[in-house]
Amino acid sequence: MSDWLEIAAWVCLLAGSFFGISGAIGLHRFPDFYTRMHATGVTDTLCSALILIGLMLQAGSGLVLAKLFLTLALLLLTAPTATHALAKAAMHGGLRPLLDTREEPPSTS
Repeated sequence: MSDWLEIAAWVCLLAGSFFGISGAIGLHRFPDFYTRMHATGVTDTLCSALILIGLMLQAGSGLVLAKLFLTLALLLLTAPTATHALAKAAMHGGLRPLLDTREEPPSTS
């Protein structure tokens, strides 16, 4: 494997790991269900896609590459759909978003 391909694979793997960790931090830091779903939904899809692309770059060609590609296609279709379905079910169940109720200071103009 060429050095550039190895570097690109590791960049994808490390970037995917970074997005996975940032999604986990967002899951714990955000105040309500909907902002948590947004944080994990976006970063989960990007995290898994980057990690799978990094693994595809390391796999070379063959059956392993085909399996990783099919897994990537499946994740890109199902992860956003599952996030949307969970948020819609929560809204249908009566869970309302937490809105900012602080009063804004009067404008100076």
